[in-house]
Amino acid sequence: MCGIVGYIGYRDAYPILIDGLKRLEYRGYDSAGVALMNGQLELFKKKGKVADLEAHVGSRPHPVRIGMGHTRWATHGEPNDINAHPHVSASGTFALIHNGIIENYAVLRQRLQNHGYSFQSDTDTEVLVQLIDFFYQEGQVTAEEAVRMALSEVVGAYGIIVMCQDEPDQLIVARKSSPIVIGLAEGEYIVASDATPIVAYTKDVIYLNDGEMAILTTEEYTIKTIENVIQQPLLQRIELELEELEKGGYDHFMLKEIMEQPRSIAESLRGRINPETGQVVLGGLVDVQEELRAANRIIFVACGTSWHAGLLAEYLFEEFARVPVEVEYASEFRYRNPIIQKGDVVIAISQSGETADTLAAVEMAKERGALVLGVVNGVGSSIARATHAGVYIHAGPEIGVASTKAFTSQVTVLTLMAGYIGQLKGTLVPGMAEAIAALQAVPDKVAQILDSNALLMDVSARFKSATNFLYLGRGYHFPVALEGALKLKEISYIHAEGYPAAEMKHGPIALIDENMPVVFIATRDESYEKIVSNLQEVVTREGRVIAIVSEGDTTIPELADYVIEVPQTHPAIMPLLTVIPLQLLSYHIAVMRDCNVDQPRNLAKSVTVE
Repeated sequence: MCGIVGYIGYRDAYPILIDGLKRLEYRGYDSAGVALMNGQLELFKKKGKVADLEAHVGSRPHPVRIGMGHTRWATHGEPNDINAHPHVSASGTFALIHNGIIENYAVLRQRLQNHGYSFQSDTDTEVLVQLIDFFYQEGQVTAEEAVRMALSEVVGAYGIIVMCQDEPDQLIVARKSSPIVIGLAEGEYIVASDATPIVAYTKDVIYLNDGEMAILTTEEYTIKTIENVIQQPLLQRIELELEELEKGGYDHFMLKEIMEQPRSIAESLRGRINPETGQVVLGGLVDVQEELRAANRIIFVACGTSWHAGLLAEYLFEEFARVPVEVEYASEFRYRNPIIQKGDVVIAISQSGETADTLAAVEMAKERGALVLGVVNGVGSSIARATHAGVYIHAGPEIGVASTKAFTSQVTVLTLMAGYIGQLKGTLVPGMAEAIAALQAVPDKVAQILDSNALLMDVSARFKSATNFLYLGRGYHFPVALEGALKLKEISYIHAEGYPAAEMKHGPIALIDENMPVVFIATRDESYEKIVSNLQEVVTREGRVIAIVSEGDTTIPELADYVIEVPQTHPAIMPLLTVIPLQLLSYHIAVMRDCNVDQPRNLAKSVTVE
């Protein structure tokens, strides 16, 4: 989840590195640093944001052509100047930046200490750079060979860039279970942990595969395996515009991404519903349609917000495709001994396509013979390449750490997939055609909800000092309650829980008093009368009620303290509407509490390590 960027070419490297680190800061923002090759290695690093590093470095009158930078999300060692990357070997010969975790670092550290090496930091990364130095000094080998020898002894995950003072005209890059993208332009190469720092310079990229290294010089690049076998990489073109990575006049990326949802949902739908027949068309699944037709069970694996999307998909797939569904936290699934049988389909959901636990679950499911599909946003990502087939959500880049538009795009695509599999199996119930028709009207209805922003600011002002929140929903709205609670926790640091409304009497009702805000998702559906009864129980105990209701509701406004209306739609599609006010509520409360909305403490956008 750290951000790494490297440059070799004809331009001044430093401003490119700083700009790249700013674009990658959503991946980690505990500390930052750069290493520059200026006849000898120059190292600058600083606890805090990239802006703190920039102030620390000051002006640089002399340009350099080679360098690398890192923005950190701490795993081993607290955030401070010493633990910040890059790390330099004891001899000063090598500098290294690293995304990932070296699991056997303690054993390697002891071994190196036995050979006289001392350590300045608490990080696993310093162990790796010292190990490279050890092989280089002891074996009289090249820098490339020393890196290869060191990586052959490493257990864990890594995306690294290495610079060697004795071989100053090259960058050495390698990856295992941690993403690396190399941008190719005329006379220059840009390396990064995702494409965001690259798009300003080129759209031609290579995604390194696991176990591969790249040797970059000013004149050429070579891709090899760690075992030194030359590879012929696949050149790809990224469909990403620089404007998509800017705030576009909004105060925060999160607000921009909330407001983009009419467009992002429309992009997720584009070309996927036949306008004449109303049937779902998913080109990414055509090659596996026979396996999907024969599917006996579907297992969703995901983490965080993506897990909530999977939980919603359970309702959708069982309702419309009539196939048994299980929803698993990828972090638990990968360490169990799950029963996977012939006819099972595993669907991995991940915004980035790089989530470490989800990727590991994908690999395990493949080894056990399941058909594995991906629902991801990151084109060319590790999960997209590891799965047998899949569907991109096409939400566009999401920079804010708290996921918003990716969630609604995931739910949109999963709704389409439920319809598609129902079509293949011939199990579609009559309501599915209505749901698909209703799905096409969602972008306009989301735009209508976004106009209630002023009311949500008033509600937020009333509850910005609360210490706890309870979110309640039934059926399709239980996962929405979970997602609403997660958003509030993530960015405002207020404790919040999501529950099925009927479970309130089994414990949470004990928490209700005049200081407890309770958010009810209570739109008109078959469980409406039940949730009104739950709401009355909270009112009786003097809880403060915020209700998300269907447009025109006359019952709940008589009971609730605050009411936010959403347009009416098919019950299966309603979560795409009811989640929008919850996103805005979390956003405004966080802003009013002076929280860092886009970069909340202790969180990173893409969890690429365990």
